[in-house]
Amino acid sequence: MTEQSRLLKKISAYKFSAWELHIFLDTHPDNCEAAKKLERTRKMVAELTAQYEAKYGPIAETNEQTSRWAWITGPWPWENGTEEDDD
Repeated sequence: MTEQSRLLKKISAYKFSAWELHIFLDTHPDNCEAAKKLERTRKMVAELTAQYEAKYGPIAETNEQTSRWAWITGPWPWENGTEEDDD
C-alpha cells in the first residue's frame, strides 16, 4: 500500500468515526465526552486532509458547503430529455 492510499484510508476512518459520533450525539446530546471526542476527530480530519492535499492535491469530494438538499434540484433519473408531453 502506498503512502497516499494509507493517508486516504486514515482520513476515511476518521471521517467514519466523526459521522458515528455525530449520530450518537443525536440521541445523547448531553454526553460531553462524546462531544469533545467529535471535536478532536474533526480536527484530525482537517489536519490529515491538509496533509494529503499539500502532497497529492485536492481530494475529489463534494464541497462541504453544498446544501444537503442539492440532490433534489434534478434532473431526476427519469428526466432524460426524451419525455413526451401528455397535453
